[in-house]
Amino acid sequence: MPKMKSNSGAKKRFKVTGTGRLKRKKAFANHILTKKDQKRKRNLRHDTLVDAADEPRMKRLLGS
Repeated sequence: MPKMKSNSGAKKRFKVTGTGRLKRKKAFANHILTKKDQKRKRNLRHDTLVDAADEPRMKRLLGS
């Protein structure tokens, strides 16, 4: 049987942390930034973890 391929888009978007969780960037931080206040934009800079409910699906995409 051939090897499983990991999803190329997922490889670029997620990193596995030391404890095995998945780290991701926040959405809505790329354009149309003038109408978003400074506090909101500042909070969008930080990485966050993938929700526990979505984690098994994302890990399957990564092939881990």
